[in-house]
Amino acid sequence: MPHNNYPASYYAATANAKVVRQELQENKQADVCVIGAGYTGLSTALFLLEKGFSVIILEAAKVGFGASGRNGGQIVNSYSRDLDSIERSASASAAKLIGDMAFEGGRIIRERVARYGIQCDLKDGGVFAAFNQKQMHHLEAQKALWERYGYPHLELLDKQGIQRVVASESYAGGMLDKQGGHIHPLNLALGEAEAVESLGGSIFEQSPALRIEYGDAPLVHTPKGTVRARFVVVAGNAYLGNLIPELAAKSMPCGTQVVATEPLDDELANSLLPQDYCVEDCNYLLDYYRLSADKRLIYGGGVVYGARDPADIESIIRPNMLKTFPQLEKVKIDFAWTGNFLLTLSRLPQVGRLGSNIYYSQGCSGHGVTYTHVAGKVIAEALSGQAERFDALASLPHYPFPGGQRFQVPLSALGAMYYNLRDRLGF
Repeated sequence: MPHNNYPASYYAATANAKVVRQELQENKQADVCVIGAGYTGLSTALFLLEKGFSVIILEAAKVGFGASGRNGGQIVNSYSRDLDSIERSASASAAKLIGDMAFEGGRIIRERVARYGIQCDLKDGGVFAAFNQKQMHHLEAQKALWERYGYPHLELLDKQGIQRVVASESYAGGMLDKQGGHIHPLNLALGEAEAVESLGGSIFEQSPALRIEYGDAPLVHTPKGTVRARFVVVAGNAYLGNLIPELAAKSMPCGTQVVATEPLDDELANSLLPQDYCVEDCNYLLDYYRLSADKRLIYGGGVVYGARDPADIESIIRPNMLKTFPQLEKVKIDFAWTGNFLLTLSRLPQVGRLGSNIYYSQGCSGHGVTYTHVAGKVIAEALSGQAERFDALASLPHYPFPGGQRFQVPLSALGAMYYNLRDRLGF
């Protein structure tokens, strides 16, 4: 069922001017039909248009309606599982290519913002916050790992160091990524959509893909029209539904919750995060937060397996926010919303082809802001005949969830409970 409005999030309330885009109501043709107007689809379309392809994007709801317009807004490098996991899962040559891509997404975002004049409150700097010495040892290893792949922008922080960037007693230390950062995620998506259209691409909203006819020139059906294309790119992620059952069997939508406080006075806001960095902690079920452009604290976390909407989001997030910042006890929450990301069993992205001309990327596993922008570039390369990087990503294993879709939620929740207990006990 089409969605007519964005969720009642802080991002929707502060979005730049939103273009009203038409529903597809006729039969169209293009070189490429992209399914989904989130970051993966928009990034793919932009790179293809810059290479001279004609592109039509079909969006079931509105540009950035899904995770791209609801996430924590953090530019975090690498993947949900880090490069050491990829080294164990891929050949040496593929791991090298995937590792080199791990730090490319943030550069792509900054280049897009600059080239197309996108107003999305871009700020530099992100912090990984450690609760204990075990997590600090992990950060030390992560720093060495990233530096082995030629990434020199990290700085370890001891307890005094992290307290200079985060006004919280919770942490034993941390690590600053100077090339991390944060953005207004919906405004980034809206700006990228305008860039797509400025290059001649077409975006149709309220136009869900209902069926794909496979063949030499695939035909994508929507409720009131079709698109015939040389290639189809499936970029629906957690909002794809069951359009392609074999993809749904290897992934699971999960919900994460976010709140935004009332605007804080300058003194309080600047005391919480003096350098205006974004922060995520090192727990398996992690919390993440940052300041918005108008000095609200945006704080997120929590995972609901199977993507059910919690009845009271504030009751899930506020206790953790106050553990981090007890000085916010009397501060009101103005916005609370949920959004879905797509989890894979390996927590690594799934990339591949269906036949010779239907391409897909899915399963960012909560780490999608940067990865999706790289995925778009890599898919565009593959459609242009340069598939080395695409094939490297496609070589990562795509595991089905044990027990099939029926047992995805309970088994994943049990696994999460185990890791959450480990976090709480510090081992």
